[in-house]
Amino acid sequence: MSTSAAPSARPEPGPSVLDMSPVIPVVVVEDAADAVPLARALVAGGLPAIEVTLRTPAALDAIRAIAAEVPEAVVGAGTVISPEHVVAAVAAGARFLVSPGWTEGLLEAMRASGLPYLPGVSTVSEVLALLERGVGEMKFFPAEAAGGAAYLKSLGGPLPQARFCPTGGIGPAAAPGYLALPNVGCVGGTWMLPADALAAKDWGRVERLAREASALRQR
Repeated sequence: MSTSAAPSARPEPGPSVLDMSPVIPVVVVEDAADAVPLARALVAGGLPAIEVTLRTPAALDAIRAIAAEVPEAVVGAGTVISPEHVVAAVAAGARFLVSPGWTEGLLEAMRASGLPYLPGVSTVSEVLALLERGVGEMKFFPAEAAGGAAYLKSLGGPLPQARFCPTGGIGPAAAPGYLALPNVGCVGGTWMLPADALAAKDWGRVERLAREASALRQR
């Protein structure tokens, strides 16, 4: 019989990414010069927690700029998929880490960083494995493709100790359904960052959409 910890292991202590804001904008920055005005627009709209994905060459410079010039923002790194990403994100000034999935090496690197982090899951077995390791807060990805709010609701009965930030395919119509669930702390999304607004550097529109998103309070 296995002697590993029971799945009811309590979440790790420390600040929670899930309680920073009802919505975390998931930002893909193509030009680092846009990072500061974009972050200021999101903060002004009531969304201070900002996930900058490590998908572009500009991402780390964007994190550095936001960390240095927008102190009221809580900037994090997303699409963290390797221990090297963890090291680079911490050096750039990231204040939280988000991954689409996890491995033992990545999980250990995120834990060792000292930052709050959300490892990604999409199955019950992955949730159980993280609970065994003392991790109770997770990213649920890709949310809509992996079963949506109905899936997370079904996990609430057997695994109430697990809490989630669902991300992937969520828009303003679906977000309230997720936020109404007791095991969901926040959602991640991009709908407040439409491509045409970013291309036009229409930060006023981004701020308005962020304000609408920030009004999606849980219950």
